[in-house]
Amino acid sequence: MAIKDGKDYLYLIWKCSSNRRQYIVGQLTKNGQYEFKYCEDIEKAIKSGFELLVSFEKLDTVYKSEKLFPVFASRLPDRKRKDIGRILEKYGLDEYDAYQLLKKSGAKLPIDNLQFIDPILDYNCSFEKEFYLAGVRHYLGCGGDLCKDAVRVTRGDEVFLMRDTSNQYDENAICVVDKQQKLLGYIPRYYAKAFVKFIEEKRIEECHISSVRKDAACDECIGVQVRIKE
Repeated sequence: MAIKDGKDYLYLIWKCSSNRRQYIVGQLTKNGQYEFKYCEDIEKAIKSGFELLVSFEKLDTVYKSEKLFPVFASRLPDRKRKDIGRILEKYGLDEYDAYQLLKKSGAKLPIDNLQFIDPILDYNCSFEKEFYLAGVRHYLGCGGDLCKDAVRVTRGDEVFLMRDTSNQYDENAICVVDKQQKLLGYIPRYYAKAFVKFIEEKRIEECHISSVRKDAACDECIGVQVRIKE
């Protein structure tokens, strides 16, 4: 899904602390060498407070390197950690591969609002995708604090995707609801355009809750898994 023209892609997402919006600010690719460039939402992100990354201070430059850029590699756990085996197992890796670990873990740190995501580039194939819902704190009735008292959802529950055509912030907004039509959250903005196509083509074969972690950060509270048919 994330391979196009022989290149393996990752998108760098920045979430604004004030408006809670997610911006696609960068694109990292791998094909023999690594390349990074700013893209898509960078201008809007800057207006919302995003600061250009150290070592990547020019908007119109494609940066290249034979090794994973240090600014990204530093976000990963050290390969010499005593528990590195457990970490690799968590992400289904048999050996330490920095790029694959970046892809599977997202390399999210508590010191900033950056993370990598595996984009959907091929809309025509069948696949399964797992991700966390966006905006959960606003729709479960917990406000990010009273998590245990929020709407009860359980791993394995079937959920449904619906276009939110009245959304003034995103024309591709897609809400996720339970069987009682209770709004649980939204498809992350960086996947929304693809899912509009899947809904229109009636290609969503299955969608269910894959994880519920009310003791985690709001961004990782409810996970869903979606199966798209060809």
